[in-house]
Amino acid sequence: MYCYFTITRYPPGQVMPALRSMGYFRPHLRKNPSINFFKLMGSGKNGSFDIHPDWQQWALIHFTSQKPDDITETDIRKMHRSLYGTYLDDWWERYGCERWTACLQPAEGHGTWDGFAPDLSGAAALKPDEPVAVLTRATIRLSKLPDFWRRVGPVSARMKGAPGLQFSAGVGEAPFYRQATFSFWKDLSSMKDFAYKMQEHRDVVRDTRKFNWYREEMFLRFRLLHSIGTLRGIEPLGTARHSLA
Repeated sequence: MYCYFTITRYPPGQVMPALRSMGYFRPHLRKNPSINFFKLMGSGKNGSFDIHPDWQQWALIHFTSQKPDDITETDIRKMHRSLYGTYLDDWWERYGCERWTACLQPAEGHGTWDGFAPDLSGAAALKPDEPVAVLTRATIRLSKLPDFWRRVGPVSARMKGAPGLQFSAGVGEAPFYRQATFSFWKDLSSMKDFAYKMQEHRDVVRDTRKFNWYREEMFLRFRLLHSIGTLRGIEPLGTARHSLA
């Protein structure tokens, strides 16, 4: 199984087309036979769990059995037409959207997203020195929202300067209580140093269990196969191209 994570940035003044796309895209994605599961999401401003929306930036994640070598990786428009069809690609082109897509392969993790869990059988173990992407998402219990938002702020602030972090995006299906963070790290070792050695992060992980903050959660690590496109004029992961394995 593979996963594609696409971020689009609309030009200033194009908030309404961005909002409408959340409804217009759904039927086209639902009838796409190669898509096993998808989510259309808004974005936060600070690259992690965030209550402040970025109205220009939107995200789409989907899981599929469509192999990376079945699509064209050298041209983002051809890639998006292969993945999503002409409607989405034409829409993004019409409104002058900047786009970036990461091609990923789930390697390890647990949990569900609206009952969906990717097939991890046969996935090769991640090596300490290879690039890794991490998805952390949760449906937060409404009664736990004040505690959650009070505690995640310091972790988000520390994450920005974490050694080895290349890029992160805070995304969500709904404000405040259906949130996710996608983070990209230069290697597995750097990610583990942040996750297991930073006290603030360890405390939050402990408290999610102790106080039962989440109604549903998913944590996944991915092998990074490829990335293409730009955000704010740059390729978020740098100029290095990752081989398609």
